[in-house]
Amino acid sequence: MTASSLRPSIGITALGSYLPERVIPNSYFEAHLETTAEWIESRSGIRERRHAAPEQQTSDLGVQAVRDLLSRDPAALEGVDSVICATSSPDAMFPSTAALIAGQVGLSGAAAMDLSVACSGFVYALSVAYGLVAGGVARRVLVVGAEVMSRVVDPHDRSTAILFGDGAGAAVVGGVPEGSGFQSFALGADSAGGPSLFLRGVADHLPGGPPMGSYLTQNGREVFKFAVRVLGDCAAQAMEKAGLHSSDIDWLIPHQANVRIIESAVERLGLPMAKTVITLDRCGNTSAASIPLALAEAVADGRVRRGDQLVLAGFGGGLSWGAAALRW
Repeated sequence: MTASSLRPSIGITALGSYLPERVIPNSYFEAHLETTAEWIESRSGIRERRHAAPEQQTSDLGVQAVRDLLSRDPAALEGVDSVICATSSPDAMFPSTAALIAGQVGLSGAAAMDLSVACSGFVYALSVAYGLVAGGVARRVLVVGAEVMSRVVDPHDRSTAILFGDGAGAAVVGGVPEGSGFQSFALGADSAGGPSLFLRGVADHLPGGPPMGSYLTQNGREVFKFAVRVLGDCAAQAMEKAGLHSSDIDWLIPHQANVRIIESAVERLGLPMAKTVITLDRCGNTSAASIPLALAEAVADGRVRRGDQLVLAGFGGGLSWGAAALRW
């Protein structure tokens, strides 16, 4: 997908976010895992993360993110006729989490579907939303990235339990002023690396298969090597497709997995860390919710301003990757 193939003036018109109230500091894990708060922060950059309340499902977090969006722009959902939820922790296989969210925010009857590309999911969902609007299939699309990752990691597995958190972000994709909007997307996946980051599906829970409740598994070393390479590469591909150089970029909004991965990607791109939005120290890895949470925070606090040149970039299970160039 080249810059010239993208229809101009389709972008993000509204943003919202939500983090559960329960804060889980690194010290929480010291009682039942062989670790320390200092070790976790030194290896990942994470100081704390949020966990959903027992009664909260992924759709509940998504609804709260949409309500935050509406509190900032009460007319934001006008004309929305499709809903996409990027998630690896859906309430159920069906009805879709997107449909459950739609029904609670006044969008009953809208087309609704879930998209599962793990931590790359939000960028993938933005590309689908862009295509629906550009193709005339939808007028405006509500895109939600929502996760309760605390439910799919083994609380006794040091390699995953310390990293992941819960949260949700929401965005509306539609027409924007001329000169702004999406400029390019760079998407990809390689199933050969799939076993390095793995969450069992329904087929594995059939009679004769593993029991229900199987947890996410991760080969941290292999995922780290993959992520260091692909995060910078996919961002560079999106920039090249849009005809951009490092000097053109005002903000990089990366997937929030590990600060060392982000630092390596920034170095490969020739960008300073000062142009990178970081939220993982307070949120942990929220998978498909991490990029919208970071973007919503940076817009809300005034760091990202209209006219700024952004690159969104993520990687995740699949193994997958995705990046987008966006003029805000």
